[in-house]
Amino acid sequence: MTSRPIRLLRSFATVGGWTMASRVLGFLRDILMAAFLGSGPVAQAFVVAFTLPNMFRRFFGEGALNTAFVPLFAKRLEGEGAEDARRFAEETFAILAAFLMLLTLVAMAAMPWLVLALASGFEGGPRFDLSVILGRITFVYIVFISLAAMLSGVLNSLGRFAAAAAAPVLLNIILIAVLLLAESGALRGMLEPDGVLEDDRLHHGVLLSWGVVLAGIAQMALVWFAARKAGMPIWLRWPRLTNDLKRLAIIAFPAALAAGVMQINIVVGRQVASYFDGAVVWLWFADRVYQLPLGVVGVAVGVVLLPELARRVRAEDPKGASDAMNRAAEFALILTLPATAALLVIPALIVTVLFERGAFTSADASATALALAVYAAGLPAFVLQKIVQPAYFAREDTRTPLRFALWSMVVNVVVAVGLAPVIGYLAAALGTTLAGWANLALLWRGVRGLDSTIGLDARLSQRLPRIIAASVVMALLVLGVVWLLQGMNVPDVVVLILAVGIGVVAYGGAGALLGAVSLSEIRAAMRRGGA
Repeated sequence: MTSRPIRLLRSFATVGGWTMASRVLGFLRDILMAAFLGSGPVAQAFVVAFTLPNMFRRFFGEGALNTAFVPLFAKRLEGEGAEDARRFAEETFAILAAFLMLLTLVAMAAMPWLVLALASGFEGGPRFDLSVILGRITFVYIVFISLAAMLSGVLNSLGRFAAAAAAPVLLNIILIAVLLLAESGALRGMLEPDGVLEDDRLHHGVLLSWGVVLAGIAQMALVWFAARKAGMPIWLRWPRLTNDLKRLAIIAFPAALAAGVMQINIVVGRQVASYFDGAVVWLWFADRVYQLPLGVVGVAVGVVLLPELARRVRAEDPKGASDAMNRAAEFALILTLPATAALLVIPALIVTVLFERGAFTSADASATALALAVYAAGLPAFVLQKIVQPAYFAREDTRTPLRFALWSMVVNVVVAVGLAPVIGYLAAALGTTLAGWANLALLWRGVRGLDSTIGLDARLSQRLPRIIAASVVMALLVLGVVWLLQGMNVPDVVVLILAVGIGVVAYGGAGALLGAVSLSEIRAAMRRGGA
């Protein structure tokens, strides 16, 4: 059994489509969270508690481990065959499962110190105790989601992206169901410390935390059955540190350190925000909004591109690798730049429509909108990082991205901590954005030295300024439409719907007139399944 040839644009669409479904459901989940929990202590505690397993999964899930695992697994699949590849996957699965269970036990015991490390501003108040309680529940999630991420790497290497991309949908469906049932009172008395909770918001927070664990189990089950259906069943072995796993660890270790650096950036942001009441939640919701285009475009492109570049490098096809990167960048920028422009010009309208209801006040919405605009300025950098990094990982080079990540961390710490006394919680968002651009600049400079054939080709060089121009035209038109309609006292939700519709049409028209977008080329590429 060998992997199927990866059809780039069709695969981008598969991953992006499922990611879009997950993000839309994620918005619904966040809308319910904002309405039911607001920006108070329970909401802030849940954000910190949910952040902890998600930070660690970058090391042991789709982050550091998979950047090393996917190229090694793909090489075995193409070279030694399916049985050898499956053995390697099972050995990785076993050692990872054992380590994650041990890590979870240690984290539960050390939870007060982990909460202090992430949000020391909570110390001495109710937010701290709540974060410890919820953190001990949600941390179990890391076991299942990290194993699911490893299994997703197996599926991606086989050229099967649908199940892995669909798995996050389960998380949002389960959390939405839990929130609705909790609000209805149907789950009153279930899964609560001491059996009874007086505060409805605390009741919601505890049940939401248990929902996270249930979702992790469901996600792992989905991708495991998908791998079995694809002819690659991964069974649990007795964990044993083989030579292959030692090789995996050697490659993964620098990537784990790089992931650790990126998590330090998150810690810095959370620490700064924890000293401003409500800011942890404001930054969380702002991050959720700008993560929509980043997840749909950046993550989708990165997931598909890594195994494709690994295959090109193995085949000694530098021209094909460069072409794959350029088409991925073109596809990503066509979608990312207009999204960035929209988030920059109408952040207040977006946040108001999405979140301002129930316990989430207009003051919360205004503070979130400011953070969203700052995050949006870094969106193109974060998306392009997902395209440049696979060029290193495909060559089993994880040390160079680590070095660049360290420099970007310095930028983040200096900006976030240094400017916090001046601009408050927004310093955390600004540090993230500037660090993103610094990391991209270093990655791009380094990749040119890695392979002289990598660079902007003629097609992308011609289209990039046209894409930017079409995005500016769209942004100006959207801004004018919003100003006009709000002056006529049209409801905000109607204004946003009309602005989005007009913006899409305007961008498509301007893009076609300026030569930024060629629908015929995209359709042709989709039909032939290539780039």
